[in-house]
Amino acid sequence: MENEFARVMSERTDEELIKIITVERERYNATAIEAADAEFEKRNIDKSEFEKIKEQATEKIEQKQKVDSNVVSSGIRFLHYIIDFIIAYLLILVIFIILGLFINPTSNSFISGLLTLITILGTFLAYYAVMEIKFQKTIGKFITKTKVVKIDGNKPTASEIIIRTICRLIPFDGISYLFVKNGLHDYLSKTKVIKDNPK
Repeated sequence: MENEFARVMSERTDEELIKIITVERERYNATAIEAADAEFEKRNIDKSEFEKIKEQATEKIEQKQKVDSNVVSSGIRFLHYIIDFIIAYLLILVIFIILGLFINPTSNSFISGLLTLITILGTFLAYYAVMEIKFQKTIGKFITKTKVVKIDGNKPTASEIIIRTICRLIPFDGISYLFVKNGLHDYLSKTKVIKDNPK
């Protein structure tokens, strides 16, 4: 087993090795730490590089802990769901009214059904995607003073928000955070919802 740990540690980058023997030390068993210490000694890593990497790793861990401590409760998430559902429903209603002024209802029920489905899904997805890409929050999150962040606390990219938005179509996603702290769309897009001004 010791040889196996030595092999694994020898495959780690300098940065990974420094993290293991410093800020992540408690996550590993004693034999793994011994192998990491031995590999570190063997590499003769520059002291200034060691301190720099250790400091960066410590900052990342502290930032993650700060984000985790400010994740909002399931009750707040459910309130978002209700508010945003109502807003999306009203938007869909307005779009149908506007479309009704310009488009005559077709006798083809398949095309009519398809257009209805596209309008509903398109409006729903556009509402979440546009709001969260532009503001990191929906109307529900504005009201509760919360926002969407990546798991490290940074602003999500447009592609991460789009993944998050598409994942909302998964059945029962809207209530998944009643059973787990982060919903399915959070987990799959590697995002979280936190208080707007975390402590």
